[in-house]
Amino acid sequence: MESSTKSALKSAPSPDAAARNGDEPTICAGVLGVGIASPERILTNEELSKMVDTTDEWIRTRTGIRERHIAAEDEATSDLALAAARRALNSAGLAAEELDLVIVATATPDHNFPSTASIVQHGLHATHAAAFDLSAACSGFIYGLVTGAQFINTGLYQNVLVIGAETLSRITNWSDRSTCVLFGDGAGAVVLGRVASGFGILSSDLGSDGGGADLLKVEAGGSRLPSTVETLAEHRHCISMNGNEVYKFAVRAIEDSARRAMERAGYSMADVDCLVAHQANSRILDAAARRLELPPEKVFSNVHRYGNTSAASIPLALGEAVAEGVIHPGDLLVLVGFGAGLTWASCVLRWGSGE
Repeated sequence: MESSTKSALKSAPSPDAAARNGDEPTICAGVLGVGIASPERILTNEELSKMVDTTDEWIRTRTGIRERHIAAEDEATSDLALAAARRALNSAGLAAEELDLVIVATATPDHNFPSTASIVQHGLHATHAAAFDLSAACSGFIYGLVTGAQFINTGLYQNVLVIGAETLSRITNWSDRSTCVLFGDGAGAVVLGRVASGFGILSSDLGSDGGGADLLKVEAGGSRLPSTVETLAEHRHCISMNGNEVYKFAVRAIEDSARRAMERAGYSMADVDCLVAHQANSRILDAAARRLELPPEKVFSNVHRYGNTSAASIPLALGEAVAEGVIHPGDLLVLVGFGAGLTWASCVLRWGSGE
C-alpha cells in the first residue's frame, strides 16, 4: 500500500502531551536522517569455536547469530559513533554546524569522562552543539531518542543528533561461552528535527526495575568495586548475565512496553508496519512477535549479522531496514528495547517528515 494511501486511511494522533491536553502540537520531532557503522573485522561462529567450547550449530540454534563485528585495537566507541553520525548528517542533508545537541547512548564510553558525545561533537566540528552521554544499556538509544525529542518539542533546539554506539568486545570475557557468543560492536545514529504534525515520534514508554540489577551487569570498575589486580584476574570487568531470567524479562518487557506505547498513540498492534526491537537474539524476537501477534514479515531482524550490540542494535537495525526498502515514508513503526538496569523503552513513530 502506498504511503499516501496509508495516511489517508487513518490520520496519525497527536503525541502524548498534546493528546492529554486535547491540542495539536505546534512542533513535532521526527527522524530526518539515519546512518550506521560497524568495524571491518568479522568474527564468525566457526572462528569462535576455536576459542571456546562451542559450535556454529550450537550458537545458531540458541541465538540466531552467525557472526559479529569486532573493533580493531585502535578503534574506540567514538570512532564508530563518528562514522555513523557523518552518514546520518549526510542522509539528513545537514551540516554539523547546524546541530544543537549531540547525545550518545553507550555502555562502553571511550573514558569515564570526558563524555564520548563531547569527543564526537569535536570530531564533527559541531561547534554550536551541546553534548552528553546517556546510560541505559540496551534501552539507551530509545532513551536518547525520547530525550532528544523533548528539546525539539519545546522549541529549544531544532536539530539533535542521537547515537547508539558500543564496543562490547572490550568488556566481553572471551573464555565464557555463555556470553562471548552474543556480543558485537557497532553504531547507529539519527538526526532528529522538526516534522509535520502527525509524523515523527507519536508516543513513548520508558521504565526501570532496579530490583533486577544483578541479572545483567559489569560488576567492577565503578565506585562500588574499584579496579584491583584481583577484579581484573577474575574477569569482573566483563559482562555477566543470568540468561534465563533476562530472557523471561525481555519477552515480557517487549510486549508490555510496545502495547503501552501503541495505546498512548491511539493505535492497535494491527496498525504496525514494522517492529524494530533490540537485537539480543532471535528466540527473544520470535517469542515477542508471537505475543504481539505480529507476522514475521513485520519484525525486522539483523541479529544474525551483528549479534547483540546493546545501545547500537536498534539504530543499526533501523538503518538497515531503511536501506533495504523495508521501511517507507508514512509507515508506522514501533521501536522497543530492554536491557540492564533492568530497563525498557519503546516509542511509536510515523516515518518521514510529511513533506
